[in-house]
Amino acid sequence: MGKRANTGLTKKLLALAAAVLLAALIFAPAASAATTECATKYPIVLVHGAGFRDMNVVISYWGRIPTYLQERGAKIYYGNTDGWCTIEQGAADLKAAVEKALAATKAEKVNIIAHSKGGLEARYMISSLGMAGKVASLTTISTPHYGSKTMDSLLAGIPDFALRGIGLLGNGIRFVWGDRHPDFYAGVKSLGTANMAQFNQKNPDQAGVYYQSFAGELPTGSHDVILAITRQAIVDIEGANDGMVGVESAKWTNFRGVLRGAGSRGVSHLDEADFRRADFEIEPILGATTIRGFYAAVAADLKQKGY
Repeated sequence: MGKRANTGLTKKLLALAAAVLLAALIFAPAASAATTECATKYPIVLVHGAGFRDMNVVISYWGRIPTYLQERGAKIYYGNTDGWCTIEQGAADLKAAVEKALAATKAEKVNIIAHSKGGLEARYMISSLGMAGKVASLTTISTPHYGSKTMDSLLAGIPDFALRGIGLLGNGIRFVWGDRHPDFYAGVKSLGTANMAQFNQKNPDQAGVYYQSFAGELPTGSHDVILAITRQAIVDIEGANDGMVGVESAKWTNFRGVLRGAGSRGVSHLDEADFRRADFEIEPILGATTIRGFYAAVAADLKQKGY
C-alpha cells in the first residue's frame, strides 16, 4: 500500500510540474522580434558631442538611449572622447575606443552613431587615421559638417588673446570634469566654416563605409530655454537649426531627414541625445515617433542593410 501511495504521489507531482511548465511556456513573454530588432551585425559605438562626456557620474550624455537599444539586442560601446578637445585628439581617443570594442566582441567592424562634433571626430578617424576598414557605417546627427557661420561671426568679434584666456579657463573646468586633453580654444576655432572647408577636403568619405546623416530643428525657443538664445542667433545668420547646429550644415552624405517634434514642438540639440529624459512625440522618421524609437529605427535599418 505504501509503495502504491508513493507511486501515485510521484505521478501527481510529475503531472503538476508538467502543468506548471506548460503554463510558463504559454504565458511567458514571447521572444519577439522586438528583442532583437537592434541586433546589428557589428557593435554600435556611440560618440558624443562637445561639452559633455559619455558617462559622467552626474548625468549620462545619452540618457535612456543605450539601455533602450540594448534591450532590443544591440551591443553598445562608447567613444570615450573628451568634452572639449581638438578634432584630431578626439579622433585618436575614438580610435582607441573602437579597437577596444573590436577586441571585446571579436567583430571585424563597428557601426558608429555620432552626435554633433562627434561626427567630425569619427570622420577624421575613418579618413585620416586608417580606420576605414574597421568601420561599417557612420551615422551623424546634427554634426556641423560645414562649420558654423554663427561661430564665424562670434569669433570675429572676440580678440584672439581674449579667446585664448577664455580657453584657459575652459580647459581648467574641462580637466576637473574629466577631460584628459582639453583644448577649448582649438575646439571652438575648429568649428569655423573656413576650417571645416579644409577639413572636408582632407577627410573625404571612404569607400566601403556607409554614411548617412540627420539634422534636428527647433522652430521656437519656448521648448528649450537653455538653447533659446543660441537658436535665435543661429536663425538670424543660418536659418533653421536645433539650437546649436544649422540644418544645412548637418546635411552630409545620404541625408535622411530632419528630426522635428509633432505639432509645434521642436527637437533641440539636447533632445537629440535624450538629455532631459523627456517623452514627447516627434514627426515620423524611419517609422519612429520618439527619440529613443528613432535610435532603435536607425539600428534596425543598419541591421537590415547587413551592418
